[in-house]
Amino acid sequence: MEQSLRKTTIVRMRNYGRIIQDMVQLAVNEQDVDKQQSMIVYIAQCMRQKNAIWNREQESGVERLKDDIRVLSQGVLKCDFPEFDEMMKHLSQRPLQASDRQMQQKKKKK
Repeated sequence: MEQSLRKTTIVRMRNYGRIIQDMVQLAVNEQDVDKQQSMIVYIAQCMRQKNAIWNREQESGVERLKDDIRVLSQGVLKCDFPEFDEMMKHLSQRPLQASDRQMQQKKKKK
């Protein structure tokens, strides 16, 4: 993305930030379906972590991540492939890592 364009683009979901928004745009522009699907899974993992930092009280569910990806991509990206569901099932079973909890505590101290 061009540097001047990035400065004027509005961040649509502040809890995820501009980086996630830019990653979604890269996934939208990707032509290879397998690569696009792996990008979607990675984006969802990042979104889950960022949402946990932003909103400590509740963890983001799989359906919310799917909806947010759809909204950020303006309906272009779909999360209805088996790898996504399997990865999200695996992620929802394990708690956030210790490093994530430490980052939350650091923010709390400020």
